[in-house]
Order: sequence, then structure tokens, then C-alpha cells
Amino acid sequence: MNLFKHMETKYLLHHVFFWLNNPESVEDRNKLIEGLNTLKGIEAIKKIHIGVLASTEKREVVDTSWNVSELMFFESEVDQKIYQDHVIHQDFVKNYSHLWKKVVVFDAQDV
Repeated sequence: MNLFKHMETKYLLHHVFFWLNNPESVEDRNKLIEGLNTLKGIEAIKKIHIGVLASTEKREVVDTSWNVSELMFFESEVDQKIYQDHVIHQDFVKNYSHLWKKVVVFDAQDV
């Protein structure tokens, strides 16, 4: 009997929303997406999703004020800290932060 058959990883999710300085600029949006793609080189990230607003129904509970998001999956808080301190992440902030006026982060742990 495999005791681990029904066990699954409980991920720490790191969801970041970006508001661009120039929200109408496709060039700035694409440049930020380019920068976010560099983060894929950090091994501590188990999965990454980079996105823009979906064209779903606009409802009162849906925030459509942001421009770009990224969602990362980590296996632990240690891995998330490795990501935060990693030179690729530090370079991303240094090279692309001029593109955004606001960033909001939501970190959540699977239950």
C-alpha cells in the first residue's frame, strides 16, 4: 500500500498585481511581462503564471484596476525567501520597477 498516494504538496501562493505608470501603453505592459518571464529562471518557483485582465463579466466584486499579474507556487516559505533574495528577482526589481506605480502582493498557504 502506498501511504503517499493521496498526499499532495501544500503550496504557498505568491500573487502579485501591478498597476502600470502608463496603463494604456502596450509597450510598457509587454516590457513588464518580459521582465516577469526572467523570473522563470529561479528554481525555487515550482510554477508561475503571468497574466493580464480577462474579458470576463464585469461585476461589483471583480477588481479590474490592475494591468499585469503573476502567480507563483512555492513548496515552502524557505523557497519563497530564496526567490525574494535571488539575484534574478533583485535584477527584475531594479530593471523594471520604473514601469509600475503600484504593486499589491497576496501570499496564501494551501489548507
